[in-house]
Amino acid sequence: MPVSLWDVSAEERDLEGQLPEGERFDVAIVGGGFTGLSTALHCSEAGLSACVIEANHVGFGGSGRNVGLVNAGIWLPPTQVREKLGTTYGPRFLQRFGNGPSMVFDLIEKYQIRCEATRSGTIHAAHAPSGFRDLEARWKEWNSMGEPVDLLGREEISEKIGTSAFHGGLVDHRAGTINPMGYCRGLARAAKAAGASISTGVKVTSLQKTADGWAVLTDNGQISAKAVVLGTNAYTDSLWPGLNRTYTMIHYFQLATEPLGERAAHILPGLQGLWDTAPVMFSLRRDNKNRLIIGSMGKVHGDKSRGLSQRWARKRLSRLFPDLGDIRFEEAWHGQIAMTPDHLPRIHVLDEGLFTPIGYNGRGITTGTIFGQGIAGLLTGMELEDLPLPTTDMAAVASAPVMSRFYNIAFTANQFIKGF
Repeated sequence: MPVSLWDVSAEERDLEGQLPEGERFDVAIVGGGFTGLSTALHCSEAGLSACVIEANHVGFGGSGRNVGLVNAGIWLPPTQVREKLGTTYGPRFLQRFGNGPSMVFDLIEKYQIRCEATRSGTIHAAHAPSGFRDLEARWKEWNSMGEPVDLLGREEISEKIGTSAFHGGLVDHRAGTINPMGYCRGLARAAKAAGASISTGVKVTSLQKTADGWAVLTDNGQISAKAVVLGTNAYTDSLWPGLNRTYTMIHYFQLATEPLGERAAHILPGLQGLWDTAPVMFSLRRDNKNRLIIGSMGKVHGDKSRGLSQRWARKRLSRLFPDLGDIRFEEAWHGQIAMTPDHLPRIHVLDEGLFTPIGYNGRGITTGTIFGQGIAGLLTGMELEDLPLPTTDMAAVASAPVMSRFYNIAFTANQFIKGF
């Protein structure tokens, strides 16, 4: 079964590979998503031997289930980033994550990745007057930094979205949209061409430290490596004890309509991706086949044809675009997001030669790509202090299991209330 619309609509071919049992590598990478494949690509380009080990297929986890918004920065406004990271890391983080979309689109151009890339920006839409005030404060900060971000009022944003339902919006011209599975497969193709080994359908069962690195044991044999990178983010399991307790896991679901032709041409005519300021976030975008992809926090309840989630999506679209008429959905899916208490991602050094970037807070495309490049830098001589944020010790979030269940209930209730 496809994991998302992107799994079937991506133009890039899926890659498969066997584990090169018994071989030794400079770096073994667990997880075939944005992080793992960016790490493999940048390591291979730097002359290191790299082996990606993916338990399912390339992009199976959060990467292939992503909304596809290539956003700059993170959830936090610049002032809070500086407050949390300090005068050295704060400006550096803002600069590198602000340039994150350019890095992604440069890779797409360099390797001719077929992923429906658009660079027309993204829209952060105000769901209420309070949301617009928040966006105004963010705009002032970005504007003072010279970033290409525009604040638009209700009438102007209505023209860009195709509905008057929002109270204004922030248009970030640094950003854009992609088919995330296409991007993921394109990274895999580029990494393989650069010399990386990519193994699919192989599950890593344990990691054992050795005198000269790590033994990586799988259900299909064993390899060894000087260093290991865990690139599993919200799909982290019990491979490294306690790592999957360092974040709160939430779900995000999406439904894609069938191609709507000219009926959808007035909706997001510039093909910007949209998300809103509501506490339970909503997203909307249009792909190159004129499908509308609508999503929100929570799991899919039911499927593309029946159930709570498709009823919510149908009702939401009819309220936003009453002239759209009857619609049918082609795919429905959900993915997992790793949320940290301070909304900042992490880079943990779990042991000598064992690294994991984690806690992307729903910003996987740029974060995974940036951190993959950063880890490759560390493995080729870069100092830890040159990363975009400091490494931290692994620490469990005590409330994570309870909060995950609470959010699941709350998001389901939101679908129920707004689906009628």
